[in-house]
Amino acid sequence: MFKPIELVIFDCDGVLVDSERIAVRVQVALGAELGWPLTEVEVIDRFIGRSHASIRDQIAAQLGQEVAGSWSERFEQLHREAVDAALAPVEGLPEALDAIVLPTCVASNGSHEKMRHTLGRTGLYERFAGRIFSAGEVSHGKPAPDLFLHAARRMGVDPAACVVVEDSRPGVQAARAAGMRAFGYAGGLTRAEQLEGPDTVVFDDMRKLPSLIAEQ
Repeated sequence: MFKPIELVIFDCDGVLVDSERIAVRVQVALGAELGWPLTEVEVIDRFIGRSHASIRDQIAAQLGQEVAGSWSERFEQLHREAVDAALAPVEGLPEALDAIVLPTCVASNGSHEKMRHTLGRTGLYERFAGRIFSAGEVSHGKPAPDLFLHAARRMGVDPAACVVVEDSRPGVQAARAAGMRAFGYAGGLTRAEQLEGPDTVVFDDMRKLPSLIAEQ
């Protein structure tokens, strides 16, 4: 079914940059401010790994389109400010990238603008420039397989020869749906059991990734 690995596809938030913790804090604050109180666990379960459109649809269903629009605008502003103040690469990620010899790319539900900002702030943008793909380029974001299939097609690699590095349930679901192997990173906010499943290796230290890939 699978072929020797030719491409490693990285998610961005929570895999390359430690931005998920920032996003969760901002979403909790906005929920309290705008009338939908959410705990951190609820934000993780509802929003992490979902596309901007999916999150906005959930907010609109709860509070209406007008509030959803205000929420989205406030999130972009507050998230950018927090990223500028405190964003760093995921622990061990730079060392892992240095040790991976296979071609790599990024495929994220985030926008290109957001990724230019977060990857740029952490010095990672140039590592992936020209090989960054956003859910805005396809019909459906994760957990649909569209984005990963799009990335593989653009990189000229058979999906069966791709592996995906993800930190969210929708992300690993998208990888499986695309016919790709997944590495579920459980060193962040998502619990290991939420990532477990067929064709998925769950790990909690990014420094272990190069050896895990070599074992496939």
